[in-house]
Amino acid sequence: MQNLTAGNISFTTFKFIFYTLGEWRPLLFIPHFLMFLLSTVSNSTLIYLIISQKTLHSPMHVLIGLLAVLDLCSPIFIIPNMLLSFLFNWDSISLTGCLIQMFCIHYIGSFQSTILLWMALDRFFAICRPLYYHKYMEVPNFLKFVIAPLIRNLSLDVLIVYLAGRLSFCGTNEIHHCFCEHMALVQLACGDISINNIIGLTAVFLIPTVDFVFVATSYVMIFTSVRKSGKSNLKAINTCVTHIFVIIVSLSCVLIAFLSYRIRNDFSSGSRIFLSTLYILFPSCFNPIIYGVRTKEIREQFLKFMKNINILS
Repeated sequence: MQNLTAGNISFTTFKFIFYTLGEWRPLLFIPHFLMFLLSTVSNSTLIYLIISQKTLHSPMHVLIGLLAVLDLCSPIFIIPNMLLSFLFNWDSISLTGCLIQMFCIHYIGSFQSTILLWMALDRFFAICRPLYYHKYMEVPNFLKFVIAPLIRNLSLDVLIVYLAGRLSFCGTNEIHHCFCEHMALVQLACGDISINNIIGLTAVFLIPTVDFVFVATSYVMIFTSVRKSGKSNLKAINTCVTHIFVIIVSLSCVLIAFLSYRIRNDFSSGSRIFLSTLYILFPSCFNPIIYGVRTKEIREQFLKFMKNINILS
């Protein structure tokens, strides 16, 4: 679609421009579909195991299940659209659809960060305050740690989408991205977007950055407590190492995607899109595998599950 500069025109439909490889585009369908399939199967299996096995109904495993639900949902808002675009060049989206997609992506991403924080708190209470663990993890008490982050996440995500929806888009309707990322849409506006930039940066600081500080503090206190106690709490340390690995992978993907857009002059459009796709797909594919391999209880239940399938077949 051609670019228009008339100030009295505001686009209500947009077109994604990404991976301009001409006739080679359909080949990208295969790796993206396989990763989407891996994400769907692995997260669905993990959710089924946690729901069906009573031995996995502990607070930590429930949190792992919630993370798997988010990892299952996250690609659904992006990847099917991309797959259709690769095969049929279906790459248009309405402004309303774009804003809905933006909200879902941001809210799931912020919720993932918060769940990692809750996991760190669970390990802190289990290792540093074991006598009071069940008291702290009772629903009424745990809600004290849940409500504030959820209100924070919802408020910032709604504000980001609301401010983006108020903009007029009169320059072009071509989004050089594979989904409605906040800055990918906002930079098409023909008015002042300084408030959008400020709110976007504020959200990055108040959600993943603040969560990471609390997570890091929790694990420092955990390892300090284990070292001072002189106990070789290998199970607790192994669980913590698993969580730390997932946190590093998740936050690294978020940071790479964020920086690749902020310093876009040093990144090609294709590279930036690849990094953003990696941010969506990589954690969703490998989080359930990491937990399935490194968490003993989940690994044992998965092996029993596979054994039962083989017996039935």
